[in-house]
Amino acid sequence: MATSANAANIVSRGITRSIFRWIHLVFSIPILGYIYSPFDKIPNYAFPTRYVFVPVMILSGLWMWKGHVVRRLISRRSASGTGSYANL
Repeated sequence: MATSANAANIVSRGITRSIFRWIHLVFSIPILGYIYSPFDKIPNYAFPTRYVFVPVMILSGLWMWKGHVVRRLISRRSASGTGSYANL
């Protein structure tokens, strides 16, 4: 039974990684459009690029890079039951 749960966890992590990779790629496309657009069109794209596309791309990249650390911290906190860092 433990093998089945472990296999499901691995599949879930693979799907999650794939989803974050696609989010990262899709949200980088408008940034490239912002960089290579004509100068008169830049003000139209400035707000969504600064406040939507770049933050989402940064967060998804950080999650792909260090998401395992965040998951480990969350699982330790929920396992302790108190929600504090006293057991670290």
